[in-house]
Amino acid sequence: MKNKTLKNISIILALFLSLLYVAIVAGPVLLKLYIKSGIGDCQKVPVLCVIPNEEIINPTVDSQYLEGLTLYKFPDLKIYLPKTFLVAKEKIKKVYYKRARRSRGEDVAYLLYEKPYFFINLFPQSKKIGIKNDYEFFRRIMYARLGQIQSLTDAFFVIVKSVFIPDLGDNKNLKMASLTTADLKGFIVYNLTPEGNYFDCNVFNNKDEFFKIYIKDKSAQLDMPKVLAILSNINK
Repeated sequence: MKNKTLKNISIILALFLSLLYVAIVAGPVLLKLYIKSGIGDCQKVPVLCVIPNEEIINPTVDSQYLEGLTLYKFPDLKIYLPKTFLVAKEKIKKVYYKRARRSRGEDVAYLLYEKPYFFINLFPQSKKIGIKNDYEFFRRIMYARLGQIQSLTDAFFVIVKSVFIPDLGDNKNLKMASLTTADLKGFIVYNLTPEGNYFDCNVFNNKDEFFKIYIKDKSAQLDMPKVLAILSNINK
């Protein structure tokens, strides 16, 4: 997943250079048209127009549910998940990918951890527009909307949004929520479908360390309260 993230960043930078040229010779209208032709409009890629419309603050955690989960430990991350899930972290062996292709109907959780300033260091120009940390960078991504593009910066974050948020099924009921607890803050993009439930969780702890949990729950055993319980125990 980390290799995929780096590949996505290369795509973003390439698109940004193209956007820079468009911005020099044109304005907001052409920037929007450029993104629509290259990525898609809100009908084709709904996430481009979805922003957080739910606010989850200090949710009650189902401790009884947590007791039935399995602990997965990695060098820089530990998390509790249902034992039926396939779990992948960072550099994944080819054996896993082969198994994943054979088991497309299974439930999978992909994990990613990054140290503070990971995004800021990748995109140094973020500091010039007042973004001081990775959480602020990600917040700008989540609130980016195709219809609100007025500048090259706006267009940049719409592109980043289209790349950083993974496949979430048919996207017909795509929703986004902000999350704030004593230990975590971030955003959850989710889609509950007849074919399964999808959750893309991007959270930061009090040290601004970044955790991403992308869940494909084909058996639909998870709902939002259960996902919040899982997030409550993610730790370095």
